Amino acid sequence: MAEPPEIETLPRDRDREVGGKRLKSVEVPGSGLIPRHTNKKQFSSLLEGAKIGNVQRKDLLLVAKLDTGDALVIDIHDGGQLRRSAAKDPVEKPTKAIITFTQGGQLRILDTTGKAEAFVVAYDELATAVPALAELGFDVLDEPVSWTSFGERMLRHRSAKLRNLLLDRTVVSGIGPVYADEILHASGLRPDREVSTLSTQEIRRFFRAVVETLHEGAKHRGVTTSDDQFRDLAGKPGGWTEQLQVFERDGQACLRCRGVVSKVRLAGRTAYLCEACQV
Repeated sequence: MAEPPEIETLPRDRDREVGGKRLKSVEVPGSGLIPRHTNKKQFSSLLEGAKIGNVQRKDLLLVAKLDTGDALVIDIHDGGQLRRSAAKDPVEKPTKAIITFTQGGQLRILDTTGKAEAFVVAYDELATAVPALAELGFDVLDEPVSWTSFGERMLRHRSAKLRNLLLDRTVVSGIGPVYADEILHASGLRPDREVSTLSTQEIRRFFRAVVETLHEGAKHRGVTTSDDQFRDLAGKPGGWTEQLQVFERDGQACLRCRGVVSKVRLAGRTAYLCEACQV
């Protein structure tokens, strides 16, 4: 599953690779990708001939603004991939859509999970099409956030466990299990600590870990975990994978204190931590 740092690499790449290009044709060889559209022809007709402007990340969605006033919205965070390809390249079995540009080259949407989605909507109506965008919390990759504002938001959830807080998208936008575990390790805090037990110093440390971990992940082009789901436009895995401190490192030595990384179940979910140095 891709999280904000992984998704963030795609609009940067995609803006460079496909920004300003015109769409020549759109094929949808797979099924299940466009449930919001009546049929494949209707989806394709909204895109063919349009020119891509800038490409943005909205939470975990990729939004390509078109010169028609519409936007192409792609949700690949839960198992899909985008791949820059040449027309001559073999079409892989998981390919759900092929977008061909007038200048040559293609953008392909791949999906092995059946959870990827694409749709076209008027750009000004995006918030109506995806109501959850209006309820999102802080997106620290998108805009600066002060630690006081962050702390005030945290303290509205005094009884929440820290890992649950990180996974609550109304508090912090889009964080998933990988970065939640890494943030908690960086801050030296246990995932089952309640917000109400944190000192002011610990809140500041927690906030700093959120910001630094997400920015480092994005800077190094994300993480590809054991499910191998995330790949960039060139098909390369994330470059921050080797920097992971606890996620999927159970049984190995903690790189900070040499304790043993544990794999535990919290609220029905798997989590990783070092019980020696996270308090």
